[in-house]
Parts: sequence; structure tokens; C-alpha cells
Amino acid sequence: MELRHLGRTGLRVSRIGLGTLTWGRDTDERDAADQLKAFWEAGGTLVDTADVYADGGAEYLLGRLVEDLVPRRDLVIATKAGSVPDPDRRFDGSRGHLLAALDASLERLGTDHVDLWQVHAFDPDTPLEETLQALDIAVASGRARYVGVSNFCGWQLAKAATWQAVSPRAQTRLASTQMEYSLLQRGIEREVLPAAADLGLGVLPSSPLGRGVLTGKYRRATPADSRGASPHLAPFVAPYLDEEAGRIVEAVATAADGLATTALGVALAWVRDRPGVTAPIVGARTARQLEAALSVEALTLPDEISKALDDVSAPVHRYPDHDWSTL
Repeated sequence: MELRHLGRTGLRVSRIGLGTLTWGRDTDERDAADQLKAFWEAGGTLVDTADVYADGGAEYLLGRLVEDLVPRRDLVIATKAGSVPDPDRRFDGSRGHLLAALDASLERLGTDHVDLWQVHAFDPDTPLEETLQALDIAVASGRARYVGVSNFCGWQLAKAATWQAVSPRAQTRLASTQMEYSLLQRGIEREVLPAAADLGLGVLPSSPLGRGVLTGKYRRATPADSRGASPHLAPFVAPYLDEEAGRIVEAVATAADGLATTALGVALAWVRDRPGVTAPIVGARTARQLEAALSVEALTLPDEISKALDDVSAPVHRYPDHDWSTL
């Protein structure tokens, strides 16, 4: 699999990442092992997880499989911290919480460092410089090699990177930002993608298949074994089952028929090759689903197909993105 640099760093990662959101919950140890082995054998390196996935179960499962199945040196392990199971406070970006969470993640993963440590989301109740100081400490102590953020909007991302650039106390720089990005969700094109490009950050799209909807599996009904039928994931899928999403899914299916490939392949290739993207993170429930995603390595969309998909899925971006005098 082709490798790409993560932003302006020297770290290279596979241009498709393996997500572990369902590990330890909908994906058991056997299926997780099959996925990891298939991913590694295909040349994949970037494995993304988080301390809240399955309440730590995803990290624990990944830790059990590393070394016994895949050499640790062959993987770029990325995890996240900051999300908390508190209805009154969804995110905790305090230095104390983040560093304690990192130590717990390392213990579950069975490693002394992660290659990429990410703040899971912006915490409005903690000064941003305190959050960023935790990233400095993680790198300085050797517990993280690189750091990034997740789910930061444009101004939050720019503020974080600017503080690191100008503060005499800052010791490290952001390497990446992880955001949802697909043909069904192009909101990051408004500010996050331009900010990331200007700041030299790698972009790691999550849910690149529109939470599974772009595979076409929901065109007729909701499969019983799908996320849309899962009690805890159905609300996650539901927003992408409306009429507008259906129109985009049909366009993807038409493109797939014309190229003699799959809707999954078209949707994943589109986001993988968008400007600024380093590696979309693909989550699969089974090894067969993952192998279908990995087969996209050989697919490059013709320019006319990409343009047609751009047009049919284009978000409404007016003022201030476009010159006000032309509106």
C-alpha cells in the first residue's frame, strides 16, 4: 500500500487507516485478529483507536493482538483522549485528565508509546493552552511520538496551531487533524481543510463511507446485521438515510456500475484522493468488509467521475466563503 507523509512531519502512514470503533463490542477478538492480519498483509500501517471505544475494550483488544499477530514496529498506532462518559461534560481537555488517560491507554495497549496521540474534541471549559501543554508533556516524556487533534472546527484548529507557533513554552506542533469527511459530509471543506493545508497538517477522514451508507447497503432496506440495525449505532447512521443522501448514493452506484467496481470503492477512492487528505480511517465489522475496502488501493477515479460526484454532493458554501459581490 502507498505511504504518505502525515502533514509536514517525517512520519509516513498507509493511505488507508484501520479504525477500531466496533472492536470489543460488535467485533470480537477473532474478527479483529482477521482484520488486523489482512490490513498488515496488505501493507497497512495506521491503526486508529480511542480510549472510549468499547469503554477501553478496543485498545485492550488491539494490545492483545500486537506482537502475537503483527510486529509492533510495523504499526503506527494512533489513539485519542478527552471524551468522557459524563452527560454534563462530554469532553475533558484538562492536563490532568489527558495525561492520566494516556497512561491508561498505554497500559491497555501494552506499549510504552503511541505513534500519534490525539485530543478527541475541543473542550470549551479548559484553557486551550492547558490542553496543548499536555501534548508537550506527552512528547517530551516519550509517551507519544506525534500529536494531533480531532473534531476541532476551523478557528479552534487555527488557534491551537498558532499558540504552538508563537508561544515560547510550546515544545511540539500538531501533525494532524481527524474529522468526518465523505461524499455525504463535506462540511470540513468550508474551513478545516483550508486551515489544515495552510498549517501543514495531515487530514485523517473518519467515516469516509458516510457511516456505511455510501456502500449502498441501505438502498432498499436496513440489513439486520448492519450498524443501522444496531441499537447503539442506529442513531449514528440515521442522519444519512434521508432523501438528499439517497440521491448521492444513487450517483455513487451509477459511477460504480460504469467503472465495473463497487459503490464502496468509488466512495472511498473519492475521499482518499481529495487534496490535503493523508489517510481515511475505515472501520469494518468483519475481515471481508475490510478486504473490500483494501481492494480500493488499485482504483483511481477518472477526473470526469470525480467531478460529477463533486457536483452532485456539493455543499452550499456562500458568504463569506465566496466574494459577497458575486452573490
